[in-house]
Amino acid sequence: MAGSLFRTKSIDRLLVDAATSGETTLKRTLGPFALVALGIGAIIGAGLFVRTAAAIAERSGPSVTVAFIVAGIGCAFAGLCYAEFASMIPIAGSAYTYSYATMGEFVAWIIGWDLVLEYAVGAATVAIAWSEYFNKVLEFFGTSVPYQWSHSPLEHSAAGVSGLVNIPAIIILALLSMLLIRGTQESAFVNTIIVITKVSIVLMVIVVGWGFINPANHTPYIPESTTYTTPQGVTHPYGGVMGILGAAGVVFFAFIGFDAVSTAAQEAKNPSRDMPIGILGSLVVCTVLYVLFSHVLSGVATVEDFRTAGKEASVAYAINKYMIGYAWLAKFVTVAILAGFSSVILVMLLGQSRVFYSMSHDGLVSPVFSEVHPRYKTPYKSNILFFFLTAAFAGFLPESIVGEMTSIGTLFAFILVCAGVWIMRVRRPDVPRGFVVPALPAVAILGIVVCGAMIYGLGWTNWLRLIVWLAIGLVFYFGYGRSHSRLETTAATPSGVRAAAR
Repeated sequence: MAGSLFRTKSIDRLLVDAATSGETTLKRTLGPFALVALGIGAIIGAGLFVRTAAAIAERSGPSVTVAFIVAGIGCAFAGLCYAEFASMIPIAGSAYTYSYATMGEFVAWIIGWDLVLEYAVGAATVAIAWSEYFNKVLEFFGTSVPYQWSHSPLEHSAAGVSGLVNIPAIIILALLSMLLIRGTQESAFVNTIIVITKVSIVLMVIVVGWGFINPANHTPYIPESTTYTTPQGVTHPYGGVMGILGAAGVVFFAFIGFDAVSTAAQEAKNPSRDMPIGILGSLVVCTVLYVLFSHVLSGVATVEDFRTAGKEASVAYAINKYMIGYAWLAKFVTVAILAGFSSVILVMLLGQSRVFYSMSHDGLVSPVFSEVHPRYKTPYKSNILFFFLTAAFAGFLPESIVGEMTSIGTLFAFILVCAGVWIMRVRRPDVPRGFVVPALPAVAILGIVVCGAMIYGLGWTNWLRLIVWLAIGLVFYFGYGRSHSRLETTAATPSGVRAAAR
């Protein structure tokens, strides 16, 4: 039994599967620019506007820029490993596929199930936040969606009104799911328009805000090491090295999403060349924008502003208070956040359907997830099923329940990818690679250490959620996946045994 749990799907077999079935299922329509835009679309969301303010207020002050660099370096280690894998195994499925080829079926199942946590729960979480900001935009025009129709049954307003269902969250999930069913190329085109819009607004904040930086707000740039207690009674290290490291863990949320680029490998025109460009290019662009944006934001307003008056709308608050004459830019920021949420949801839904497409193709989940539309060549049934799953979360649960689970799932995937690329370099050095991670195994080890440290920093409550989620997944694996695995069924014949062993 133990041997079957850790059977691997060989690189040769993965590539044969892609050659025999991939080209007739998922169309290769994405070039390097579309992939970079896909990555930026997933990365730049509300994390930039909301988590930056939280890190300044509670952890690091103006040295949040250093925290962004630390978090970016941690993501870069994982990104380099993703890039080598994606150029070597240009198959849909991301970390799931890579784990299947290196650490075996059982680990692949775990990471595939873990990616459900990252993408499906993440999409639901962002859809709930999208609903909140949609109401903010409607307020510009003097209207809004009534409380009971924009909140879950578990939420209650200060006036005593109870939520019934979050209709805007369900609607945005439905619209983006339909767009994904229509086609990956069309989805990428819409994503590119959204990316151009929100990056333009981020650049406007940087360029205009630079002239309003008050040097006193950057003095000292790294505050003296103390502690800060939040209004909820939670005490954090503030300032110094520990403050920067804590802020790095906070702003890591703003980097989540670049790994979703690798789920589209089977739809890239030239994956060995384009996938590394998409993954690393989007990381570099976003890190530069994050550092510049956080430098401006921390220089325009005081730390006390972020702790008290600004809160979630800190960016708009800082613009309205200190950047006189630019109230219109505050409204643009709200629109940028809404656009950012939209593209994040789009890429998460894309990633989720592609991971389950691969798992279904391998027999580990129902064949329905790998059925493609006869005209659009997209896994439409998978998109429909995950719409209902994410809509149930987004429509009937509050954001607080489904929030931080996304980050721990992402970090866990990063660790397995870093380990997997090291294993594959030792086991199969002969496989052609369009991109090679420099300084291996040092990069892989550093990626594992940095991501492991961030998981540690998330605390035991998130560890427990991950363990419970994985336990549920094991029930599904041993109840269905293990007996229906294509490696299990092909191993029953002599030729199947030889194929599985290659």
